[in-house]
Amino acid sequence: MSASQPPHPADAPTLLVKIFGKDRPGLTAGLFDTLAAYSVDVVDIEQVVTRGRIVLCALVTAPPAGLEGDLRSTVHSWADSLKMQAEIISGIGDNRPRGHGRSHVTMLGNPLTAESTAAIAASIAAIGGNIDRIFRLAKYPVTAVEFDVSGTATESLRTALALEAAKVGVDVAVIAAGLHRRAQRLVVMDVDSTLIQDEVIELFAAHAGCEDEVAEVTAAAMRGELDFEQSLHARVRLLAGLDASVVDKVRSEVRLTPGARTLIRTLKRLGYQVGVVSGGFTQVTDDLKERLGLDFAQANTLEIVDGKLTGKVTGEIVDRAGKARLLRRFADEAGVPLEQTVAIGDGANDLDMLNAAGLGVAFNAKPVVREAAHTAVNVPFLDTVLYLLGVTREEVEAADTHTD
Repeated sequence: MSASQPPHPADAPTLLVKIFGKDRPGLTAGLFDTLAAYSVDVVDIEQVVTRGRIVLCALVTAPPAGLEGDLRSTVHSWADSLKMQAEIISGIGDNRPRGHGRSHVTMLGNPLTAESTAAIAASIAAIGGNIDRIFRLAKYPVTAVEFDVSGTATESLRTALALEAAKVGVDVAVIAAGLHRRAQRLVVMDVDSTLIQDEVIELFAAHAGCEDEVAEVTAAAMRGELDFEQSLHARVRLLAGLDASVVDKVRSEVRLTPGARTLIRTLKRLGYQVGVVSGGFTQVTDDLKERLGLDFAQANTLEIVDGKLTGKVTGEIVDRAGKARLLRRFADEAGVPLEQTVAIGDGANDLDMLNAAGLGVAFNAKPVVREAAHTAVNVPFLDTVLYLLGVTREEVEAADTHTD
């Protein structure tokens, strides 16, 4: 390289200027106003504020020859005048390139302990990952933080962290970084014990006086011990003779899962399409679709003849394979690639759907489902799924306030 050619940026001397202290308006402007007198260029900026204390970092090109000492003195004097601390470190070039294999790791805890955080961070390091950035997504109803990780494959990271998360009792989701995270998506949920807190067939069974018998069969089916279609027919037969007016009563008894409305409202604001698939009944899911503004809904249909339930279902059965098939159908109708879909469910009959989706979330799920899904959420708030998509609690609340 000749003397007349400027050095390549990677070889150019730079200064890392770090400011610590109590946050207040105007600090960033003040620092760069101070640096502007030395004709430096900005290479990078990072700023973090925690409990009113700021760490402001500016990576700038070195000033012209002979002026570095004066720059250092001026920056320290400016910081001292504000009762701040300053540190200036000489170096070469920009930040080192991030490693290949980039992922977003979201960790949820209620509470999030230092022990569990240490365990997850150590697991990331153990498989060659580097944590490039950490920030908080939410402080309630759970604490949610996100790590930007590079240097290891997403699948390897997901496997390692799933094992560690189970040991220390936190929820961890690992998603590949990239533009697809910001793309329009389709979110499809199971209904019973996911979107709602109830098992709809048990609500019907309570009116038929066979609740315990139906609940026992339902639990076995969700654990994967019984074929879903056979268990569905067996349970529905017990409802034969119920008056059709019971449908309105069951609809009024359905309880949405905490956070369900917030999740759907926020997803819709983001331009996502949202649907439900259920091994339950259209007599309830059609009502939920209308109430919540869902784009898609599909379930089984209880047969009603002469104002009475016949104990049969009509039409295509929505079972384990059917849910995955419907996810693909909804994605096709929505114009969303399957890898940009999110599926949420809790039972064994959701497994095919969870595995077919780009991101499968086991929500307060049975052990067999937690082990097979991409990630598991074990807190009782459905809107925590938003954090897995990189949406912060502050963004949700700001959107609600603006709308109100």
